[in-house]
Amino acid sequence: MASAISLPSRKAHTLAALQALLVTFLWSTSWVLIKIGLTDIPALTFAGMRYSLAFLCLLPFAVRHIRRSAPQRITPRQWLFLIALGIIYYTIVQGAQFVGLAYLPANMVSLTLNFTSLVVAVMGILWLQERPTPLGWAGVVLSIFGGGVYFYPFSLPTGQVFGLLVAVIGMLANAAAAVLGRRINAYENLSPILVTTISMGIGGGLLVLLGGLFQEIPRLDGKGLAIILWLALMNTAFAFTLWNHTLRYLSAMESTLINSAMLIQIALLAWVFLGESLSPQKWVGLALAGFGAAAAQFRQPIQPPPSSSQDQAGQT
Repeated sequence: MASAISLPSRKAHTLAALQALLVTFLWSTSWVLIKIGLTDIPALTFAGMRYSLAFLCLLPFAVRHIRRSAPQRITPRQWLFLIALGIIYYTIVQGAQFVGLAYLPANMVSLTLNFTSLVVAVMGILWLQERPTPLGWAGVVLSIFGGGVYFYPFSLPTGQVFGLLVAVIGMLANAAAAVLGRRINAYENLSPILVTTISMGIGGGLLVLLGGLFQEIPRLDGKGLAIILWLALMNTAFAFTLWNHTLRYLSAMESTLINSAMLIQIALLAWVFLGESLSPQKWVGLALAGFGAAAAQFRQPIQPPPSSSQDQAGQT
């Protein structure tokens, strides 16, 4: 019979929340760096280079982990989970982010991704048996409402329709990845370094293939090379591993609401570094969205996985 995971201590939960906030800040800086890099580097190629290089950086640590720890057998079902996570979280979500940023302002792509919290709430109920508390639901609603206030009245130039469609696809895929990542990290007893390295290698490799098929290989100058190296080392290899670690202590709802803090962070960074100005109405929208994201600091009940033969497979 599958054993239920125990609730993390308050100290471990708070530390995980702070670590997740650090990751969101690093990811928020990525948006500015990506917008700058996209002036010279095609979107899919840019994304593929970032995540493939990060995979190569993580590979030695994953190998060392395997050698130092007890042998860890990855079951066929777990391989399917990791392959799916790589395709959804890296190839689709990150690829859509890069393509979306090539067509849309950073704030518009960020707002679209902010709707992930509502989709994750529904997915978490159906697939993880994680039911949000009233405060959690209030945070979701407030965060989404704040995003709406930020961009009201909504207007979209004709040339940006494709970018918005890509961003919506990325948002839906991001919601699926949040639930799947929670399922893998919390219930499959796999090391975060293995989860990150394997899924990133799969997703990043597909991005390189797509970039090679549909886009040109750019000639990198010093600025472009520095951006790719920073994104790969700090904002990807380090940040994604730390994020997978926090998923052991935070529910899918909490992780997504913390992730929604990026809406505020990206807007501020875009204002400072990209010249995207903020009106008083936008500041109000940011404040509302921020209060919604703060609801992620309150613990949500974590239910054990169903005691079925499917969920028993691969447990050690």
